[in-house]
Amino acid sequence: MNGDAFRIRHIDLEATDADADTNGTASLSIFWWKDLPLGMKASLPDELPYTRARLRQFAAEFSAAQLAARSTSLGAPLRATYEGWPKSALSLTAALGAKGLIDRLDELATASYASAQDISVVICTRDRGPALAECLRSIARQRSAPGEVIIVDNSRDGNARRVCAQFPEVRYVHEARPGLSVARTAGVHASRRAIIAFTDDDVEVHAGWTAEIARAFAERDVEALTGLVLPARLDTLAQRRFQFDMGGFGSTFVPLVFDRRFFEETRPNGSHVWKIGAGANMAFRRSVFARVGLFDERLGAGAAGCSEDSELWYRLLAAGGACLYEPRAVVFHHHRSDWPGLRRQMRAYMKGHVAALVVQYDNFGDRGNIVRIWKQLPAYFLRTFLRALFEGPPGRIRILAAEVEGWLAGLQFLLRFGWRKRRALRPQILVEERAG
Repeated sequence: MNGDAFRIRHIDLEATDADADTNGTASLSIFWWKDLPLGMKASLPDELPYTRARLRQFAAEFSAAQLAARSTSLGAPLRATYEGWPKSALSLTAALGAKGLIDRLDELATASYASAQDISVVICTRDRGPALAECLRSIARQRSAPGEVIIVDNSRDGNARRVCAQFPEVRYVHEARPGLSVARTAGVHASRRAIIAFTDDDVEVHAGWTAEIARAFAERDVEALTGLVLPARLDTLAQRRFQFDMGGFGSTFVPLVFDRRFFEETRPNGSHVWKIGAGANMAFRRSVFARVGLFDERLGAGAAGCSEDSELWYRLLAAGGACLYEPRAVVFHHHRSDWPGLRRQMRAYMKGHVAALVVQYDNFGDRGNIVRIWKQLPAYFLRTFLRALFEGPPGRIRILAAEVEGWLAGLQFLLRFGWRKRRALRPQILVEERAG
């Protein structure tokens, strides 16, 4: 996957009988059944176009997986395994033998038109006007309009105000104190609806995003939700390295429940809450913030680096809550396009991850967080180095070096006792009564 040309194809298997695309370049094919995302596959030019038999095979395999994951009569919803993968209650063979598979898939793929009036969409931005404008245009195309859209401008001079002026339905909030957690908390306080959905300014959302969030909260008794984050483009080598070597923001296309059982199973080695999803596509019931607190302002971009989202999920699961991963809620993320940007991102991710592990240890006394810092992460670095040394791909060692730098930078938080004495910000005035 190292060639100069690499593109993203979206293929609707319900409408496609043959792959007529003969462009002759490597591709990431993302498969859908109507509006339901099914899976994706990276292919080199000599593997394309897909034969009719291959497309039918994809349809059968993806249909079986969706049926097993979404049909309550077959064991759904699936619980997340230790590594955050679906723990299937049904074998692929049994699912393929089920009657009316395609008809049932058609039912599962029915687009949601659930009202999103109970949803506040919060987008935090900093010095990225053109990207923010694209994000807001995608919000404006929602088939179910959210109750409100709030832009929290975290720039010093409030430069997003000019972009927001082009979208009269948007409510603008300027939060000059730096930090993504600070900005997200400002968005929570400014919001008025029962569900608060977050995305980022470098994201474009699918037309059904808010409707699928609304449907998921209506159908499932969960307090939080994450969704599928797909790449918007893979034009550069840095974008491809992030997607294929670093895993992007996940590649699971079936719903999963992350609950107290998942938390307890992974707790001895540092509960794997980062497997739950990404802050670029997440939503919460307002009651979560009243119950477990707001985003920890020590974490996130502009502070320790990242992981303000996963640390909040940690608190939620520790308090007995549950989070649903629902890939019907789709967004498209613009990955960093240049090597320096990717290296800075990976360094910040690792630094923030270590900081969050320290916070989680301090808040709950779970030694698994310390085990991950001193044992699991060094073992990951060694395995990755040996694999990259002998197998490649090109550039992986440079990314690894950035991760090790981030780990070393994160170790400082173990020794910053004043920093460690602080606790996640809890709301002084509960905002539950503002919902509606």
